[in-house]
Amino acid sequence: MDLSIALVYGILLGAILLFVSERLRLDVVALLALLALTVTGILTPQEALAGFADPVVIMIAALFVVGDGLFQTGVAQAMGRLPGKLAGDSEVRLIVIIMALVAVLSGFMSSTGTVAIMLPVVMGLAWGRDLPPSKLLIPLSVASLLGGMLTLIGTAPNIVVSNHLAAMGREPFGFFSFTPIGVVVVVVGIGFMALVGRKLLPDRVSPAAPADGGAPSMKELAESYELVPTLFRLRVPQGSELVGRMLRELELPEKMGLTVVKLLEAGEGAGGSGRRRPRPLGFRKGHGTEELRDLPALADARIPAGCVLVVQGSPDAVARFVARTGADLLEEGTEEHMGGETGIAEVLLTPKSRLIGRTLKELRFRDRYQLSVVGVKRLGRLVEEDVRETAFRFGDTLLVKGPWEKIRLLQQEPRDFVVPLAPREMRQAFLPLGRAPLAVGIMAGMMLLMTFSIVPAVTAVLLAAVAMVLSGCVTAQDGYRAVNWESVVLIAGILPMATALEKTGGMALIVTGLSSVLAGAGPLLLLGALFVLTSALSQVISNTATAVLLAPIAYQLALGIDAQPEPFMMGIAVAASTAFATPVASPVNTLVLGPGGYRFGDFFKVGVALQLLILVVSLAVIPLLFPF
Repeated sequence: MDLSIALVYGILLGAILLFVSERLRLDVVALLALLALTVTGILTPQEALAGFADPVVIMIAALFVVGDGLFQTGVAQAMGRLPGKLAGDSEVRLIVIIMALVAVLSGFMSSTGTVAIMLPVVMGLAWGRDLPPSKLLIPLSVASLLGGMLTLIGTAPNIVVSNHLAAMGREPFGFFSFTPIGVVVVVVGIGFMALVGRKLLPDRVSPAAPADGGAPSMKELAESYELVPTLFRLRVPQGSELVGRMLRELELPEKMGLTVVKLLEAGEGAGGSGRRRPRPLGFRKGHGTEELRDLPALADARIPAGCVLVVQGSPDAVARFVARTGADLLEEGTEEHMGGETGIAEVLLTPKSRLIGRTLKELRFRDRYQLSVVGVKRLGRLVEEDVRETAFRFGDTLLVKGPWEKIRLLQQEPRDFVVPLAPREMRQAFLPLGRAPLAVGIMAGMMLLMTFSIVPAVTAVLLAAVAMVLSGCVTAQDGYRAVNWESVVLIAGILPMATALEKTGGMALIVTGLSSVLAGAGPLLLLGALFVLTSALSQVISNTATAVLLAPIAYQLALGIDAQPEPFMMGIAVAASTAFATPVASPVNTLVLGPGGYRFGDFFKVGVALQLLILVVSLAVIPLLFPF
């Protein structure tokens, strides 16, 4: 074996092992592989950086902006309200409608974005029908992956195989080339989940389930985090040593074990005071006539005389604070009122959240988001240790408190947060923003341009992304924030691997080896072998990386048996979207892991059976649509 081929294989194997280990981010691994190919002289700098100018990379980045336009304008949320109206009381019908709707959305948006939008909707539907979310959330993730097969832009592997055909001088797949096989697979997948898969799903009830169905109230959320017994209101009298000092200077979390969750500027009619042992205050509206105005509880906020501090901590800690500072504990009749513009909500950290591995102190969370974290759960259990010093993990849920508008802004950062089940009091935060017709029109225009090949596909997508910004559906800042740069860099960094394999002869060696193993096999057996290989790799590494690596191999194998490459490329694309069998196979699986209370085996039981079913369907349908 030539040394250059051995180097390429070694770099490829190292990249795959790092992908599987998850010790480094996927984009970092791709860049390391790219650098290794360059430093060893296998690729020139121009060849190594060619992936960043590839149309597939530009298209995927622009599609994130288009998808965000559907989210920001409320189009996706409006569609999400349909299942509850159509399903009635039937669990089977609810699963079918949810999966069909999610599949359609996923055909035009990223699967992760679709799940992020639909997760709170599906959670609410589950509670409203007295169903555990575990019965609906795996169907949600499965449908988002299946829906990626419906259109060219449904998922990155579709674009990868289409662009490889174009690079080889053949006609690329059109916008709806995937639709016939996609529709069949979606129908089969929905039927399996509704009739068989749902019986394999666990029946686990979350401890945070609302008492009366539907979305929980803020009080129910607070009680699920054991928050109510830890909130107190303390008045700062004139002449107190606290007046004029910044919250940061007090170091209350470190020195007293207290967290200030709100500052209230007090007017007349204050309740009484006392020096008795503190009693916890709940969420009922006060009985006095006092007018209280919220002030941001930021680290730099200064404490005015007469204001009220809403603090979280133990009764003993509050008693020590009262004794040391002379603050007045308000009467129980003026308990904390959470209505109006202030509230609480539960947020879930996404697989790619920038909060993972960092603490509240490192993040300066309160200063950055103008919200307080008043409770944290990990795998459904309350974190007992000091949450300010606890590094967050994927799947953690945070109970945040602050102005509704600030909580709503978290919904607009889907890379970091999902609001899985907002309280009833926050319903107004889910209303559309008023530019839905514009967003729908832009999406329809993009589809027309791509369907009739009026302009190249990458041009149509770029036009749609720019139109979303110019029309006000998405701000330029939100557009940049919507792009999943990890995915973009991953694809751009791994694409040159195919160039290296081709240039060194490594591709020909792989093709020759597989051809000898499959000697005498017909095209149908080759299609099945490629499907199984692609599906298996997609369970442990990115499905996009899998498609990038296997598409050129499938193309060469097809030519080696004098067959048309299109059915094999379609098989690669379909198989890459069957990442059902493990919770780490796809971000959408890990996104529903915590809210559904799932375990590894839950995905495996449903996923493997569905993969085998789709394999059989693909072997039967793909050759009919794309003859060998």
